[in-house]
Amino acid sequence: MSLSWLLETDSKSLRSMNGSRRNSGSSLVSSSSASSNLSHLEEDSWILWGRIVNEWEEVRKKKEKQLKDLVRKGIPHHFRAIVWQLLCSAQNMPIKDQYSELLKMTSPCEKLIRRDIARTYPEHEFFKEKDSLGQEVLFNVMKAYSLVDREVGYCQGSAFIVGLLLMQMPEEEAFCVFVKLMQDYRLRELFKPSMAELGLCMYQFECMIQEQLPELHMHFQAQSFHTSMYASSWFLTIFLTSFPLPVATRIFDIFMCEGLEIVFRVGLAILQMNQTELIQLDMEGMLQHFQKIIPHQLDSGPDKVIQTAYQVKYNAKKMKKLEKEYTTIKTKEMEEQVEIKRLRTENRLLKQRIDTLEKESASLADRLIQGQVTRAQEAEENYLVKRELATVKQQSEEASAQLEQAKSTIRQLQQQQQQPQAKGPPRFSEESVLQLERELVQARLKEAESQCALKEMQDKILDMEKRNTSLPDDTNVARLQEELIGVKLREAEALTGLKELRQQVRDLEEHWQRHLARTAGRWKDSPKKNTLSELQDELMSVRLREAEAQAELRETRQRMLEMDTQNQIQSNQLRRAEQESRCLQDRVQTLTTQNKDLNVQLQEIKRRQAEIECKSKEEVMAVRLREADNIAAMAELQQQISELEIQKEEGKVQGQLNHTDSSQYIRDLKDQIAELKHEIRCLKGQRGLASQPTFDGIHIVNHYVGDNESYQSSDEDGVKDSTLQNPQQRSGGRIRLRPNLVDTDSDEEDEEEDGEALRLSVPQSSSHKSTTV
Repeated sequence: MSLSWLLETDSKSLRSMNGSRRNSGSSLVSSSSASSNLSHLEEDSWILWGRIVNEWEEVRKKKEKQLKDLVRKGIPHHFRAIVWQLLCSAQNMPIKDQYSELLKMTSPCEKLIRRDIARTYPEHEFFKEKDSLGQEVLFNVMKAYSLVDREVGYCQGSAFIVGLLLMQMPEEEAFCVFVKLMQDYRLRELFKPSMAELGLCMYQFECMIQEQLPELHMHFQAQSFHTSMYASSWFLTIFLTSFPLPVATRIFDIFMCEGLEIVFRVGLAILQMNQTELIQLDMEGMLQHFQKIIPHQLDSGPDKVIQTAYQVKYNAKKMKKLEKEYTTIKTKEMEEQVEIKRLRTENRLLKQRIDTLEKESASLADRLIQGQVTRAQEAEENYLVKRELATVKQQSEEASAQLEQAKSTIRQLQQQQQQPQAKGPPRFSEESVLQLERELVQARLKEAESQCALKEMQDKILDMEKRNTSLPDDTNVARLQEELIGVKLREAEALTGLKELRQQVRDLEEHWQRHLARTAGRWKDSPKKNTLSELQDELMSVRLREAEAQAELRETRQRMLEMDTQNQIQSNQLRRAEQESRCLQDRVQTLTTQNKDLNVQLQEIKRRQAEIECKSKEEVMAVRLREADNIAAMAELQQQISELEIQKEEGKVQGQLNHTDSSQYIRDLKDQIAELKHEIRCLKGQRGLASQPTFDGIHIVNHYVGDNESYQSSDEDGVKDSTLQNPQQRSGGRIRLRPNLVDTDSDEEDEEEDGEALRLSVPQSSSHKSTTV
């Protein structure tokens, strides 16, 4: 039987049977082992595929074209397992021995695999029941591969391919075939996380549509109906999720022999068969058409689709060229994305720099305004302090004037007391002197308070001067304004650079859009236009490099501006630090000088205080000596008075006094009493001068009360010796000689002398003459 006659037969799918490779080289299956219902053509097909399996290496090398034609007609169902293994060279793989060990390991993708198993062939008898044998072996194969290829791991869609393999062969053999498919049939690149190979397939398929079905391509473009919306599952699952299982299995037979080429051919054949209907639909209608109508068109069988697929023009060299173009486009896109990312980074940095400059500008403006406000407040406080100081100075001057007036009054009183008081009583009493002393003390207290207030005002002025020195002066304000102007200029330069970069980004985006438009229409253009497009691409690359160089130049300038700004700021800070250091040194020297002056003043004050204490002690001793002398003189006067009284009593006893000569005797007594009064006044004047308080802060207490007591005690001693006593006539140290007769005119004047006079009383009758002390 010839091979051409066998290729014309229709090899349909048969029920599953246990087939194995036979060792006989003459025949594969005898006529007695076949079913009586098999046709003669099917028996010939079995015999032919048996020979092919037995003589695989020779057929693969010498009759590859006839083998491809035979595979396109379909592989018998019971030969599919062994033929698929032979087509991908997976019959003797060392990884098969590792399968049992891989199942004992744990995969990080187990949860995802378990989740998707129920979605894999949900209507097939082998997989539809939960935790069935089909789901378990499918989980084992997917888990084992995720452990072998950890970069890919598990990808949704690969389970449909593994499920189809498990329908034809045991799990170990299915695992080996799946590993071969991933390695040698570009499936691994399709299932990688980046899915770069899927993008390449979409680009190649779209270019084929643009070339062979331009009207449909224009309709897709008008409806924004991208190729990935309907064709991505075709490449990922080899039509297993889009077409009925018998049709997809026939296509998978060809895929095992020819690779992804059949996917491009069948996909373009489907579009060509449905072009008229698709052009009349919108996006949603086209999606519904692909999901519901196209699968039912293939219920009759895949022969029509496969026949149409091999009428499609497929140029392997052109596909290689498209692959290079796609790689170039992706490389440019990556470069442009890198450039855009760099420009965005520069834009973000410039924005951050602008924000920083704005914050610095606002900070400088706030510092300037705060300095001006603080200076205004300090000036106002300085003005108020000066007013208070002027008021305190005025009060101090008034207190000083009152003090001088009080001192002059005291000096006048002292002068008046020093003058002889022979005539008339003193003009000022002791009460007035004490009142003046109290006024003097109050005046000194007021003076001390004014001095304290003046000291506080001076301290406030010094504090204000310190704070004024710490504030920025006019030169510092001018420097801050210059810094602010410089910052604003740099901010304006940064904004200008940012605007230029934004304009460059817009220009690049416009060039990129034009480039995309040229790339999209490149397949329709002539070779000359393609050359022009390549030149424009080179020009675009040159512009990109130029923009990159300009961006680097601007970045360098921006960094130079930042360095200049930092240099100026550090110079200003250093200058201000030096000024503050000099001010502090001057302040330290001033404080040292003030400390020395204060120490000198303290020594001087201590010396003066010692001198004043010595003087006060000497004056106290002198006053005490004068008081002792006065007390002795007073005692002598009292002794004389006692003697006179004794003489009076003796005269009375002896009868020397009579009516005729009593007047003469009284006059003599009065003369003696007047002399005694004069002496007492002189003594009192000396005591008054000695008891005047000094005005250097030392006040001496007058012991006048004690003297009166001494006078009283002396009188009592004198009276005890006498025979006549009148205690009612003595009160408060006063000595009075009251006559019972009213015969003296000069006694009225003596009664006005502050209770210190001596009065003599003489009875009117001549028979009774007495003297009362």
